Amino acid sequence: MAKHMRLITRALLSVTDKTGLLPFAQRLYALGVELVSTGGTAKALRDGGLPVRDISDLTGFPEMLDGRVKTLHPRVHGGILHIRSNAEHLAAVAEHGIEPVDMVVVNLYAFQLTAEKPGVRFAEVIKNIDIGGPSMVRSAAKNFQDVAIVTATADYDAIATEMEANNGALALPTRWRLAKAAFALTAEYDTAIANALEGLAEPDGTEEQPARFRQDGLPGALRQSLPQKNTLRYGENPHQQAAVYTDGTSSGVANAKQLQGKELSYNNLVDLDACWELVSEFQETAVAIIKHTNPCGVATGDSVLQAYTSALAADPVSAFGGVLGINREVDGAAAEEIAKLFVEAIVAPSFTPEALERFAAKKNLRLLQIAPSRAAQVWKQISGGLLLQDADRGSLADVELQVVTQRQPTEAESTALRFAWTICKHVKSNAIVYARTFEGHGQTVGIGAGQMSRVDAARFGAAKAVLPLQGTVAASDAFFPFADGLEVVASAGATAVIQPGSSVRDPEVIAAADKLGIAMLFTGMRHFRH
Repeated sequence: MAKHMRLITRALLSVTDKTGLLPFAQRLYALGVELVSTGGTAKALRDGGLPVRDISDLTGFPEMLDGRVKTLHPRVHGGILHIRSNAEHLAAVAEHGIEPVDMVVVNLYAFQLTAEKPGVRFAEVIKNIDIGGPSMVRSAAKNFQDVAIVTATADYDAIATEMEANNGALALPTRWRLAKAAFALTAEYDTAIANALEGLAEPDGTEEQPARFRQDGLPGALRQSLPQKNTLRYGENPHQQAAVYTDGTSSGVANAKQLQGKELSYNNLVDLDACWELVSEFQETAVAIIKHTNPCGVATGDSVLQAYTSALAADPVSAFGGVLGINREVDGAAAEEIAKLFVEAIVAPSFTPEALERFAAKKNLRLLQIAPSRAAQVWKQISGGLLLQDADRGSLADVELQVVTQRQPTEAESTALRFAWTICKHVKSNAIVYARTFEGHGQTVGIGAGQMSRVDAARFGAAKAVLPLQGTVAASDAFFPFADGLEVVASAGATAVIQPGSSVRDPEVIAAADKLGIAMLFTGMRHFRH
């Protein structure tokens, strides 16, 4: 046998997920591998017609304590952990009658699924903490030089195929790959347990106590294990390496399905996430056009086509080369119009066949189909650590709006103010958003983003406008510290303003609004975005 190949003569199988188990075990048995198993796994194999040796026969000790103790035994771990090239190890296992185990096939209790079940009992959560499984996984992975550890059902076919091609043996690179995957599995498993237990209320000692998980507050320790989905060509710039990692779900931008187009870039993904976060704010049909994480045009409408044409009209120059976020299925009519503009990428819940056919002619256009998801918390790296915060889910539904001026806003102004405030939340600070109602829906008119001065943000937003500013409303992500910013907004043509308030100079700003004849609302909620 070639160097670094290891013949598999005995396999220990103990799995929770029995997907593909029987065909895999049949192929092992056909290669002359003795099958040793436990509990339900042994029954499944016997029901499939395979001869199976019980773990109690290997250990000489019965399974006990409701299955808690069955593989935690020297005859199991000695059989796995002894080094085949170490004479002292070989002498020790021979002296104690320990038989070698060359392959361990284990997957773990579905702890996380149990912990997330509605109404789950505290005792059930604790019961589903696997002990024997992780112990065997770690033992086999540590001794990968001699033992193969199989933890993923997706690996069954490739492993059996390799063994069939090598007279029942596995190569060192395969055993090393499997060992790394095994240690990653136990790390993720322990992380899931630690995270769940940290948020679990203290038990009262009763068997039927429901598991009470804390719903507020931030974790005392930040534990994350995110597998790499794929590498990217580069990061924000060509000299920076980059990759995208997934939370393991099928939702959100990181897990969106790319339907067509060239490889996504780091900047594409950042902008697409900003797009999706923005359009997800709306119950009605909405389209957002993003450049460098800031919206340059946003609108709602009766259809995707109507919302898109309104969003584009707000700033067609900046829209060139942008990315689009759409919170509805994209149909053929909308695709026909969107295809006239150079767009880097589009994210939406779905696309009709007609839309896909129209976009197919634009080979480089990236289309992403997303399963809706929004992060509950967001983090940012700083030197020496991380910042973690709740995602900004604050909305006007959470506050009591206060009209602070003599003039009340009209119904149309109120609608536009609510729309502008929602957009302002997604614009880099300092932010001023000019908006209006158009054909009964919201439409941005000018956006002043990321300025060091709120006055400059007001001026810049007005300067960016290509649609009429007269009769618009304006939203400010934070209070006006002086009346000068409000005066710029009014001179641009805005007739109503929405802002958080709470400045020491609020009385001066309110007096200025009354003098200008504009309506002003205080939200009491700030929306800084750094």
